[in-house]
Amino acid sequence: MRAWAPIACAAAGLLCAVVWAAGPQSAAPPAGAQKSDESSVFSAEVNRVSLLFTVTDKKGRFVTDLGKEDFEVVENKKPQTIREFAAESDLPLRLGVLIDTSNSVRERFRFEQEAASEFVKTVLHSNVDKAMVVSFDTLAQLASDLIADPRQIENAIRNLRPGGGTALYDAIYFACRDKLGQDQPKYKFRRAIVILSDGDDNQSSYTRDQALERAQKDDVVLYSISTNITRVESDGDKVLKYFAEETGGRAYFPFKVEDLEQNFADIANELRHQYNVSYRPEPLVTDGLFHPVQLRVKGRKDLVVSVRKGYYAPKM
Repeated sequence: MRAWAPIACAAAGLLCAVVWAAGPQSAAPPAGAQKSDESSVFSAEVNRVSLLFTVTDKKGRFVTDLGKEDFEVVENKKPQTIREFAAESDLPLRLGVLIDTSNSVRERFRFEQEAASEFVKTVLHSNVDKAMVVSFDTLAQLASDLIADPRQIENAIRNLRPGGGTALYDAIYFACRDKLGQDQPKYKFRRAIVILSDGDDNQSSYTRDQALERAQKDDVVLYSISTNITRVESDGDKVLKYFAEETGGRAYFPFKVEDLEQNFADIANELRHQYNVSYRPEPLVTDGLFHPVQLRVKGRKDLVVSVRKGYYAPKM
């Protein structure tokens, strides 16, 4: 029998959301269920905004020798003072691997499992980083909780089986709100999700933009690898690209399944070549709205910064 199950929240004073439980590991609410107030599940540090980003040259090569003084942050046309700066390789990783197990990926599913398993082994640093696995078809299911053991995570990936519809948005929402967003303070961790899917959601209770808002509120960067190998851009591909562009990640569109290994390797490489800056917004506004932000390398138009496009302010 299904029942509403409370999820414990890490931040003091934060009202907890509830998750529909269809068995012990279900992550998605039923269609038509009343969603919790978004403001009640958003834990924001009022005094700082943290931005995770990469810098590349025009040929796509990572630029890793920049310092705090090389960057400028602008919010509402006003320059902001960078309070903290770090090379992202110094920060613990909190990673979600979201794997589409719907019928649409059945033919190439085994190869996708192999590529995802190898990625986890490559990217995780034992006793520092943690990863989780969420599978999604008709429902989003927690296959492996947020842990530091690559072997357990690999086993969870290999034990997945395809079948059913596609609840991508619910999977993103759950992974961000109930797992990746829990470790605090936010700026002490880097959070990322890698989505392996065709992007064609047909089962979620949450919408595309609700899933994106959740990721933005929890400072999660979304990477996506499309399983569409038709060489024709689909609506699902556009969704995957949208998630990546809005959060500062990247979207990959391999023409054949063998390219997946290189895509995962590229993501692993990027996760180790990132920067993190934080600042206190001036003026400080607590209106609960989205605030656009620009981050640039001073005087270097030849460099490309990949960063999320803004943040949601807390509502007081």
